[in-house]
Amino acid sequence: MLSGTGGTPPARHSRKDIIMDSIITQGVTIPRLGFGTFRMPGADAQPVVESAMALGYRHIDTAAMYENEAAVGAAVAASGVDRNKLFITTKAWHDQLGPDALYRALDTSLRKLRLDHVDLYMIHWPSRDMDMAATLEALVALKERGLTRAIGVCNFNLPMIRRAVEDIGVPIASVQLEYHPFLSQAPMLAYLRGRGIPLTAYAPLAQGRAANEPVLAGLGRKHGTSAAQMAIAWLLDQEGVIVIPKAARRESQKANLDALTIRLDDDDRAAIAALPKDQRYVRPPFAPDWDASA
Repeated sequence: MLSGTGGTPPARHSRKDIIMDSIITQGVTIPRLGFGTFRMPGADAQPVVESAMALGYRHIDTAAMYENEAAVGAAVAASGVDRNKLFITTKAWHDQLGPDALYRALDTSLRKLRLDHVDLYMIHWPSRDMDMAATLEALVALKERGLTRAIGVCNFNLPMIRRAVEDIGVPIASVQLEYHPFLSQAPMLAYLRGRGIPLTAYAPLAQGRAANEPVLAGLGRKHGTSAAQMAIAWLLDQEGVIVIPKAARRESQKANLDALTIRLDDDDRAAIAALPKDQRYVRPPFAPDWDASA
């Protein structure tokens, strides 16, 4: 975790000095600040992703359910960025988790993305009737075939993660979950850190709510930044956390990148820690029991 003291003035770096920190996990290197593409369906996503890549984003997160893999693939092709310098994540929807269906789902995603492999392939949501062992073993098989460099899961609760890691023995490279200043992931983070697995935070701005939160806004004034940037900086300040905010406007994409330059002090951390931490905003009817104990 980045260090800081309450009496030290906020430290900033110039934009030209921004360094994109990365996390190495299961043999892959993941940039800690990525670009999310949820709710950017269709061809309209292409210029948005092209803009993000031109600004310096190299970690792009998509999914079959987002209906924009073709646009992401077109943006990657148009960018001219070396494929080896990109980290592309996509995901299988919860109705495609049978072993054969999972293979077909990844094949379809690769064709849309115009790629021969992705860097991370994930289960988007668990299914209540899935055979977890068979699904995760199929995910491992896709990795062994070279169709993805690493595998992971999204929206698993802690008992599910324990079973995947301890009982089934899956080499999970990351767990993607809703995580922002209004929702605690302390038990999950403690478990994942103990096993060297990073947590990828989606909805890091609480679906826009962080931008208008008074405490974050006050901290933003102290640092000369926005409330939204403070929310991203708070996540990046934590050990083993990757952040994938989405932003359609170039100005917002730049602002999210600039959050990499913010250095929190102990007073900042205490103020954000005091915010309510029980606000979960992503609650589809097929979600697992988030209150299940490990």
